[in-house]
Amino acid sequence: MSRPAILMLRALGLGDFLTGVPAYRALRAAYPEHETVLAAPSALAPLADLCGAIDRLLPTGELEPIGWHGPPPDVGVDLHGNGPASHQPVAATGARTLMMYASPTAPDAKGPWWDDDEHEVRRWCRLLEWWDVRTDPTALLLDPPAVPAPVEGAAVVHPGAASGSRRWPAERYAAVAEALAAEGERVVITGTEGERRLAQEVAERAGLPPESVLAGRAGLAELAALVSRARLVVSNDTGMAHLGFAYSRPSVTLYGPVSPALWGPPLGESRHAVLWHGSGGRPGDAWGAIPDPRLLRITVREVLDAARAVRHQPSL
Repeated sequence: MSRPAILMLRALGLGDFLTGVPAYRALRAAYPEHETVLAAPSALAPLADLCGAIDRLLPTGELEPIGWHGPPPDVGVDLHGNGPASHQPVAATGARTLMMYASPTAPDAKGPWWDDDEHEVRRWCRLLEWWDVRTDPTALLLDPPAVPAPVEGAAVVHPGAASGSRRWPAERYAAVAEALAAEGERVVITGTEGERRLAQEVAERAGLPPESVLAGRAGLAELAALVSRARLVVSNDTGMAHLGFAYSRPSVTLYGPVSPALWGPPLGESRHAVLWHGSGGRPGDAWGAIPDPRLLRITVREVLDAARAVRHQPSL
């Protein structure tokens, strides 16, 4: 006889998955006899196994129908958005209880009101707390992966991001990588297959050997292993930054159109430096084509100074 189930929808990217970890864990703790099912892209399966809260990943594309089979879940949780586009796929599973945000586009949803100016981790914890589910927003750390790291003790430089507005210039990343290598760090350049050219450009400008480019060569499990054993992670505001947070590795994250108050590391974590020359919550276009002016105000010297500071923090 199959167990009753909880369905959680978060069919987004790496950083989105990682900011949802405290919510997944809270639901697992609140419903220990239930199967916890996450509707998310299949590429995230290696990390789903590392957070200790997900029994099954149900491959689902962003805002696509959820291929649910069998009895309806006891609980359907929209950890994806705040309107009909994400509410409806969860409701269509027939879940008996629906945990969702109300908003101007979904004013009749039973749940708390959506707040645009809320940290992404806190947002999903607050949703569950409205339903009397106890949460711990600091429960972000992942278990170490079983696969070996491509490089042990690396300084990971990640110049890519999903949009141009969040990409610091390649020549500046190259200057950082070159300086770190001159200080004795084993520098590797990471990215997706689509970012391989960018990674190669950074490596060439920095005078690094071709084998330093891991972009497109390491899967998600290998990247997790790399970061879990890294001495430093330097990246834009993207999924790699959150992987550094998930393993509490010394990190420097560069923010442009979106404030770290909304997508930054846990408060009070001195191992994570954030660089941002802005104010307020959402001052720019997170999906713009060109680098945000706030991002361009960050200098190479600032990044190197921050990297030196976080590397001197005590290890966990």
